[in-house]
Amino acid sequence: MTRDNILYLIIGALVIVVAVMGYQLYQDRHQPEGLHINVGPGGLSIQGK
Repeated sequence: MTRDNILYLIIGALVIVVAVMGYQLYQDRHQPEGLHINVGPGGLSIQGK
């Protein structure tokens, strides 16, 4: 591999990492709308939006 190819590989990997992290951040901040029903150790929880 040449030095240019390694540089392109590193840049491509960084772009992929940034895209994946951005998508995960979007998913964490985007709350689905509607009715939420959770069953956990504290019992049944229903939340409406």
